[in-house]
Amino acid sequence: MFHEQIFEVQGKSINAAVGPNNGPPLLMLHGVTRRWQTFVPLLPALVTRFEVFCCDYLGHGKSDRTNRGYRVADYVETMTELLAHPPFSTHKKLFLYGHSLGSMIAAALAGRFAGKVQAVVLEDPPFQTMGRRIETTPLLSYFKGLSQFAGSTEPVTHLAKRIADMRVIDPTTQQAIRLGDTRDAASLLFTAKSLTQLDPRVFDSIADGTWLDGYDVEAVLSAVKCPALLLQADYLAGGMLTNEDAQRALALMPQASHIRLEEVGHLIHWLRTEQLLRSTQAFLESV
Repeated sequence: MFHEQIFEVQGKSINAAVGPNNGPPLLMLHGVTRRWQTFVPLLPALVTRFEVFCCDYLGHGKSDRTNRGYRVADYVETMTELLAHPPFSTHKKLFLYGHSLGSMIAAALAGRFAGKVQAVVLEDPPFQTMGRRIETTPLLSYFKGLSQFAGSTEPVTHLAKRIADMRVIDPTTQQAIRLGDTRDAASLLFTAKSLTQLDPRVFDSIADGTWLDGYDVEAVLSAVKCPALLLQADYLAGGMLTNEDAQRALALMPQASHIRLEEVGHLIHWLRTEQLLRSTQAFLESV
C-alpha cells in the first residue's frame, strides 16, 4: 500500500512513505527522535480518503543528516521547502497532522501556507514544556539519557534492554524512574530502532536550551487561520501540553477545537488509537 520515496530538499535526501492517491495530500509529521513508522496504526483508516505522506526529518530514519541544525525552526524550514515539491505544490488543498514536534511544525506550516492548508491536527504539542520549562521536568534527563544511544550499531534487542534500564530523574522529587517500568517491550524496541537511525546531534539543541530559538509560539499560533484540532494528553500521565499552554493556543487560533484525553500519555496515537482516529476523522470530514 505504501512505498518509500526520496525528496531532495536543501541538497539533502528526505525519505517519505507515500500512500495511494485517494484524495488530497495529508502530510504527517512525527515527534523528535522518532520516524515515519510511528504513524502505522493510523494509516489504514486515513489512506482511504487522502494521499498520505509520512516523512522522516533530516537526522531521523532514512533521511540524510545535516549540519544546519536541529532546532524546531530548522525543521520548519526544511518542511517548508518540501512543500515546494509536487504534489504539495501543484495541489490546491493540503491537510496536516503532527505529533509533538510534528504538531509544532504543522502549526507553522498552516500559517505559512494559509489558504492552501485546509485543516491541521495538533497531537499534544510540547511548546514550552520542551522550552523554558524543560529543566523543571523529567524530559531533560530523559533526552540526555537517550542521547548516548543515538546512532548505535548494537542489535536492536540488546539496545532496547539498555534503554529499559535507563534511569530518568524527576528534578522536583529527585526520584529516579527506570524507563522499562513505564514502557512496554514493544515500545522500547521501536525506540531502540529509531535511535539506531538518529543523528546524535539531534539532542544538542534540546540539551543546551536552544531548541525553541527562532520559533515564536504565539506568532505561529496566531497565524493559524484554518480549522485546527488540538489533542491534549494528560500531563500527569506523561503528556507534554499543559492546560495553560492549551488554553493560550485555543485563544490564539480562531477556528480551533480542543479534545483533552484523561489518563493517557504523550503518544496518544499509540495508546488510544481508536479514540484518536474517531476524533481525527470526524474533524477532517467536517472541513
